Amino acid sequence: MKSKAEIDLHLHSCYSDGVFSPAEVMQKAAEAGMKAVALADHDHLGGIAEAMEAGLQLGIEVLSAVELSSQWDGFNDIHLLGYGFDPQHPVLAARLEEFRAYRQGRNQAIVERVNALLLEQGVNPIRFEEVLALADGALGRPHIAQALINAGHVTDHEDAFRKYLTCCNVPKKYFPMDEAIDLLHQAGGVAVLAHPLYITPDRKRFEALLDEFVRFGLDGVEALCSGFSNDDRDYYLTQARRRGLIVTGGSDYHGFSDSELVIGTGFGNLAVGYAVVDEIRQALSRWQQPETL
Repeated sequence: MKSKAEIDLHLHSCYSDGVFSPAEVMQKAAEAGMKAVALADHDHLGGIAEAMEAGLQLGIEVLSAVELSSQWDGFNDIHLLGYGFDPQHPVLAARLEEFRAYRQGRNQAIVERVNALLLEQGVNPIRFEEVLALADGALGRPHIAQALINAGHVTDHEDAFRKYLTCCNVPKKYFPMDEAIDLLHQAGGVAVLAHPLYITPDRKRFEALLDEFVRFGLDGVEALCSGFSNDDRDYYLTQARRRGLIVTGGSDYHGFSDSELVIGTGFGNLAVGYAVVDEIRQALSRWQQPETL
């Protein structure tokens, strides 16, 4: 794998918890010199078509992608990246529509809790309509954070979570991990475990979980991530290769103005080569007919 950053397979847009539109994200990827990217919005496929159209105009290869919220064995919010699937697949689209309906109700309840706390503090509440206006796609807590920033109640996203969003949270809905992997395979895609360090720092526990996920059909591990040390990357890459899994990577870019993370290089030490895309295409042959590749 080359040392130069050529691709970024973990980007977010306003269709989930990112700041910019899919076309704007693609423009920034082009400015960063990316050859291939993936817009992996949380539990939402709405930005893929726009990203692909913009990528075509900019000369950037764009893979279909999504980041599913899953859980397993007491671990909540394990993220699973899907690549190369059919964005129009009816089963996948229907299940994600269920998630969006639940998410809107959840976020409205969070806003109600935040407003109750704001009133206790003697300050004006935020309006749910204003939060909705900030989200072009999947509504998320970062949009509530932005509304709090706009109202002058907090200074940045971190401040919003510390003061309001953590204590006022309402539980999320998750896919069981085996169901999430199967759903991506049904749609013709591959399933990759996202930023594995964030699941558990206990490496023995992680390896046991990884073995379970491999039995479910997991295809890969995102071993090349922003914020990972060289030791972290070597460890997760080794665990993936020992199990015959592909390795992917990306910055997890959201476009927050108060973050130093950038497309392609993350916090400055990330570099993912194009060979990763070739690995994904080879793995896709397990779940797609040759004529669809």
